[in-house]
Amino acid sequence: MTNLKLFLFLVIVSFSYSVSAQETDSAYVKSHYTKIERQIQMRDGVKLFTSIYMPKDQSKKYPMLLNRTPYTVAPYGEDKYKTSLGNFPGMMREGFIFVYQDVRGKWMSEGNFEDVRPQTTSKGNKAIDESTDTYDTIDWLVKNVQNNNGKVGISGISYPGFYSTTSLPNAHPALKAVSPQAPVTDWFMGDDFHHRGTLFLMDAFSFMTTFGVPRPKPITPDKGPKGFKFPIQDNYRFYLEAGSVKNLKDKYFADSIKFWNDLFKHSNLDTFWKARLILPHLTNIKPAVMVVGGFFDAEDAYGTFATYKAIEKQNPTANNILVAGPWFHGGWVRSTGNSFGDIEFGQPTSTYYQENFELPFFKYFLKGEGNFNPAEANIFVTGSNQWKKFNSWPPADTESKNLYLQPNGKLAFEKVGRTDSWDEYVSDPANPVPYQDGVQARRTREYMIDDQRFAARRPDVKTYQTDVLTEDITLTGPVLANLVVSTTGTDADYVVKLIDVYPEDAPNPTPNPKNLIMGGYEMLVRGEIMRGKYRNSFEKPEPFVPGAITKVNYPLPDVAHTFKKGHRIMIQIQNSWFPLADRNPQKFMDIYQAEPKDFQKATHKIYHDTHNSSFITVNVLKP
Repeated sequence: MTNLKLFLFLVIVSFSYSVSAQETDSAYVKSHYTKIERQIQMRDGVKLFTSIYMPKDQSKKYPMLLNRTPYTVAPYGEDKYKTSLGNFPGMMREGFIFVYQDVRGKWMSEGNFEDVRPQTTSKGNKAIDESTDTYDTIDWLVKNVQNNNGKVGISGISYPGFYSTTSLPNAHPALKAVSPQAPVTDWFMGDDFHHRGTLFLMDAFSFMTTFGVPRPKPITPDKGPKGFKFPIQDNYRFYLEAGSVKNLKDKYFADSIKFWNDLFKHSNLDTFWKARLILPHLTNIKPAVMVVGGFFDAEDAYGTFATYKAIEKQNPTANNILVAGPWFHGGWVRSTGNSFGDIEFGQPTSTYYQENFELPFFKYFLKGEGNFNPAEANIFVTGSNQWKKFNSWPPADTESKNLYLQPNGKLAFEKVGRTDSWDEYVSDPANPVPYQDGVQARRTREYMIDDQRFAARRPDVKTYQTDVLTEDITLTGPVLANLVVSTTGTDADYVVKLIDVYPEDAPNPTPNPKNLIMGGYEMLVRGEIMRGKYRNSFEKPEPFVPGAITKVNYPLPDVAHTFKKGHRIMIQIQNSWFPLADRNPQKFMDIYQAEPKDFQKATHKIYHDTHNSSFITVNVLKP
């Protein structure tokens, strides 16, 4: 059998198996669970729609697993069942009382929805937030659901991850275990809609075209908003031809999408964004916590590490652990985790997580069964493709080193000796650097790990790489960009990408249906953007002085990657990442008000000499 035929055969077998498994799971739900639906009243009188699946076997009591979601608990009707329960089949077969709830103001729940609802500061009995709604829900469940053992766990991925996090402040005594997974955490600094003040255009627009549509009264999905129909099936062209973010709003939203209006009103880090930050409220944590996320999560990689670190810092004695792997958004339960994009990991990382972390976590803290003795930080390190256990995150046993940008595209741990060295190039908003090679109709998840050779060929992307490594180098924890730059404009974005360059003789995969050439492959390990006007303050933006040498320093999200012997470490720097991030007009202004005529070319310099050193600070794991 040829490699291609073998690949196609395996795809067909895998598809057939997944369909068969889904049918089996669906039959299992109906034969092993009884479904009831209830409207649970909150302290202010608003009722939240809740679906409850109870095991038919009543010979023992069961703990409850609660999932609060803005994405609907469908199907509705006590005779209509979900096709599976929990995050993966093993959870369903273990036996829990599964509870799903439409959050306030969404789908069949009453009340008004508010994105990333702020924590209440009122002390009144009727004051509400997502923490009080969770408390009231749990209180009703433990008092009214038959055959429960008085213990509750909560988990959720993405936006439901945010609702998991909000269960922690002033938690109900029955809440024993919480797992925020890729939790929405900070929509200005790093999750979903903004990265360090820069609008993540594709995610914000495509999400809010449906999610942000007003819901005046409770509705079921068949009556809900339909997906936006893009007139051009090329996201680069669609957003570029729109001309500006303002044009997009005027043409497609007007004033119909509240959150889009809020973006325009609050372009800087002000009280609107600060009120929506859950992290300061994560104090006096009582339940056990397991924060989970993926290093290649295109949506909420930031929230995973920020949530874990905030709990750890503000609750030194809390039972709080971290699990992070080589996953896309939700990949730890939505794939086997053997690979992602073009990169193979050599093992089913997601299956390992499910069997060794999530199921044992909830069994131990909700049922008192089994042993659960994980490390503080349980991390899959890509490159070496190994699970590692650390006593802290970031790991303590590291050495901070600087990778200095050098003349002629070099990168080294030694500082430059020259006193007059820089790279100069022109950035044109009319021809922004694409975030990924090829043509895509929608934002892909694979861009987080994909080959960057397409970008290295552009004159407005500056590339620096080390010599061939003579030994393995493992980087863990945050990466800090320390740039010394100048621009002829008065504002600029800066994108820094950390890349693993494969040897020229790296073997191609077998089978190889995509005809990949792995020799010289430039795997994106981490990339992040910074809106330059916020370099000194996100609250009070400042223009650049044209031609003046300026420092732009900012952190990239955490990494865990081994650059193998024979590989190279590469840094790419550019000023656009389109249409992932909106374009900077390269002049100081409120970009939400920019017209197409405001976008202008600018000449940029990146300095790398003795007195003006640009470098990337990394944490090298000690052998």
